[in-house]
Amino acid sequence: MSVSDPLADFLTCVRNAIGAKHRKVDVPASRVKTELSKVLLRERFINNFKVIEDDRQGVLRIYLKYGANDLSVITGIKRVSTPGRRVYVGKDRIPRVMSGMGSSILSTSRGLMSDREAREAGLGGELVCQVW
Repeated sequence: MSVSDPLADFLTCVRNAIGAKHRKVDVPASRVKTELSKVLLRERFINNFKVIEDDRQGVLRIYLKYGANDLSVITGIKRVSTPGRRVYVGKDRIPRVMSGMGSSILSTSRGLMSDREAREAGLGGELVCQVW
């Protein structure tokens, strides 16, 4: 079965793994998913990730981060821009998630970056997802 929105599938796998208290989750790899994982790592939402090569497209293994009392660092993750409804924001209209406690992830002309990085660079772009 073909997936029409691989990023939404990626975010759902992460959300389900957090709900089941897994320490890691494996998803099919792609360049965009790898870049999204880099942003999540820079924003300290995950511990680490690695790409495992195989004969096909590869597997992206994400190591989830938990705090005290086994509470996940990621409490919510939401896809904003979808293939049927693209959401673009200018540099002055980048939304803050939970008053800065969360992060919006944007696809800009310089690649995927967090809302904080996009504001510093003075860039807007497509609002991919929000994590808190």
